[in-house]
Amino acid sequence: MEKHSERWYGLDHLRAAAIILVLMYHYRAFKHPQWIDEVGRFGWTGVDLFFVLSGFLISGQLFKEIERKGKFSVKIFYIKRFFRIIPAYFFTLFLYFTFPFFREREALSPLWKFLTFTQNYGLDVINRGTFSHAWSLCIEEQFYLFLPLLLLILAKTRLFKYLPVLLIGVITFSLMVRIAMWNQYIIPVQPDSLDFWRSWYMKIYYPTHTRLDGLGLGVLIGYLMQYSSGFKKIVHHRGNMIFLLGLVLLGISFWICNEQTSETASVFGFTLVALSYGLIVISAVSKSSFLYWSKSYITAKLAALSYAIYLSHKGIIHMVQVTLDKFNIQTADNICLILCLLACVAAAVLYRILIEKPFSGIRSGILKDKEKSTLQAD
Repeated sequence: MEKHSERWYGLDHLRAAAIILVLMYHYRAFKHPQWIDEVGRFGWTGVDLFFVLSGFLISGQLFKEIERKGKFSVKIFYIKRFFRIIPAYFFTLFLYFTFPFFREREALSPLWKFLTFTQNYGLDVINRGTFSHAWSLCIEEQFYLFLPLLLLILAKTRLFKYLPVLLIGVITFSLMVRIAMWNQYIIPVQPDSLDFWRSWYMKIYYPTHTRLDGLGLGVLIGYLMQYSSGFKKIVHHRGNMIFLLGLVLLGISFWICNEQTSETASVFGFTLVALSYGLIVISAVSKSSFLYWSKSYITAKLAALSYAIYLSHKGIIHMVQVTLDKFNIQTADNICLILCLLACVAAAVLYRILIEKPFSGIRSGILKDKEKSTLQAD
C-alpha cells in the first residue's frame, strides 16, 4: 500500500494541505501578520486530516496483507513504523532537551512522557506548552501499537466482517466521552479563564479516547475500499462529486466550530471535521477525481517533508524570530513569515538527508534479511 500510495497524487495534495494548515495555525502563537489570525484559525483541523490519512493508509496496508495471505507480520510492521517515526522524533527530543534556544516556550513535559508516547494525557499546555504538538504523534503511535494487534485477532475470527460496526462504535464512543468530559470538567469552570483553557485541552482536545474520530474513519474507509466492491465502484465513479460534498460538509463543520471551545464544537465538531476530511480523502483516491490525476512537484515534496516539518517547525520559527529580533528586524510582517516557512522547509530537508534517508536504508537492509530468513525457513 505504501508503494501504491506514491502514485496517489491526491494524497500528496492532502498531506501538503494538512501541514500548511498546521503551520498557519501554530504561527499565530508567534509574531505574525494580522491576516494569519483569520486564515489560520481553522488550521487545527490539519491534525484531523493527518489522522484520517494515517488511519486509511496504515489500515489499507494491513488489509491488503490480510486479503493476500490471511495474516501479516506484526514484527515487520513495527520495524517499518519504528524506522519511519522514531529516529527523527528522538533527534527532535534531543534538540528540545539539550538546547534551550530551540524551545518555543519555557517548560517541557517530563522526558518519560515523550519517550512513552503518553504526553497527550495530563498535558498542561498553559504551563508546559513546549513541544506540545507532539500530542498528536502520541495518539498516532498508540494507534500503530494497537491496530495491528486488534486486526490480527479479528482476522482469525468471524468478527472481522463486523469491523465497520466496531469502528462506528469507536467513533460514537469518542463523541459520548466528550459529552461526559464537557459535563464533568468544563461546565464547572469559569469560561475564558486559564483554568477553562487548561481543562478543555487536557480533557477534550488532547486525550486519545476523545480523538478517535479521524483515525477510526480512516480505518473504516480502508476496510470498505478493500472489501466492498459496491463502495469502491461508487468511489471510482463519483470522485469529484464526493469531493464537492466533502467541501460543503467541511464548510458546515467550520461554521459549527467557529467557536472552537463551544459545547457544540467540542462534542460534535471533531466528528464532523473527520467526516468532511474522510470524504475528501475518498475523492483523492477516486480514479474519476481531478485530485487523483493532478500531479504537483511542490505538493509531492511538501508531503514527503511533512513529518519533519511537523516535528521541528515551532523550534525553527522561534529561533528565526529571536535571531531577527536581536538585529532589530521586523518579525510581525509577511517577509518574516516567508523566511520562517523557508527555514522550516530547509530544516526538514536536513532531517530528510541526515536522518530519514540513512535510517530508511537501515530499515530496508533489516527487512531484506528477514525476507531471506523467511524464504530459507520455507
